[in-house]
Amino acid sequence: MIGFFRGMAAFWFLSAVFVGILLLWSLVWVVRNLRRKARRGKLRAARTPPEWRRFLSEDVPLFNHLPPDLQEQLLGHVNVFLAEKRFEGCGGMEITEEVEVSIAGQACMLMLNKKNPTYYPRLITVLVYPGAYVPKTPDGSGRWVEDGVRLGESWNSGELVVAWDHVRRGAQDVKDGHNVVLHEFAHQLDQEDGAADGAPMLEQRSSYVAWGRVMHEEYDALCDKAKRRKRDVMSRYGATNPAEFFAVATETFFEKARKLREKHPELYEELKDYYQMDPAEWPRPKRK
Repeated sequence: MIGFFRGMAAFWFLSAVFVGILLLWSLVWVVRNLRRKARRGKLRAARTPPEWRRFLSEDVPLFNHLPPDLQEQLLGHVNVFLAEKRFEGCGGMEITEEVEVSIAGQACMLMLNKKNPTYYPRLITVLVYPGAYVPKTPDGSGRWVEDGVRLGESWNSGELVVAWDHVRRGAQDVKDGHNVVLHEFAHQLDQEDGAADGAPMLEQRSSYVAWGRVMHEEYDALCDKAKRRKRDVMSRYGATNPAEFFAVATETFFEKARKLREKHPELYEELKDYYQMDPAEWPRPKRK
C-alpha cells in the first residue's frame, strides 16, 4: 500500500513538473511573439531612406500604381523584411541596396493588408544569381549532375533563389503575367504549413472548403487546356501541379488582374479574399 501511495506521489510530482514546463514554454513563446510584434511595429513605422521609393518606382512599376496608403504600407513591410532576411550573391552577383529593396518590395506585395503578416517565417536567405543558373544535384553514385536551367526556386529549408535579370524583366512588364519574385514567394506562402500543395494557410478553417473546390476545378481546367494546347490567361506552367498552379495564379492575379477576373471570376474572388486586395481596380500602367 505504501508503494502505491509513493507511486501516485511520484506520478503527480512528475505531472506537475511537466505542466510547469509547458506553462514556462508557453510564457516564453508569448513573450517572444510580443517582442517580435513590437519590433516589427517599430520597423514598419520607421522612416525609410528616400532612395527606397526611387528603387521601387523605377524597378517595380506596379509600385507607382498602388494607392498611396499601400505604398507607405509596402515600404514599412520592406523595412521589416530587410531586417529579418539575409541576401547572398551567387555566381559573381553583387548584392546592392537596390537589389535588396527591389526583391523585398515585390515579395512584400503579398503581405499587404494582412492583419498578421508572417514575413515568410521559414525563409532565412535569399540567394541571387545574375542570370539563369544550372543547379547540380547528386545522382546517387557520388557524382554531381546538372539539373536543368532555373530562373528561381523556393525551398522550405530556409532558402529562396532568383535570377536577377529575370527579376528585373518580370517586374518591368506588369502585363505579361510572369514575375519570378511573386511566383517564388507564393511558394513560400504555400510552404508555411510544411507542404507544397497549393493550399496556403487561410485565416478561417471554413474557408478551405471553397478554396479547395475552386482551386481543384480551375487546376483541372488548366490541365485540360494545356493538353489540348489551348491558351489561357494563366501560363501552362500552372498545370504542372497544384503548387505551381497557385504560384502562377498569384502572378496572374497581380499582373493580369482584370483578365483573370473576367475569365476566372471564382478563382479571382478566392485570391482577392486571400490577399485582401483587388488589383483589378488599380490603375494599370501603360506598356513602355
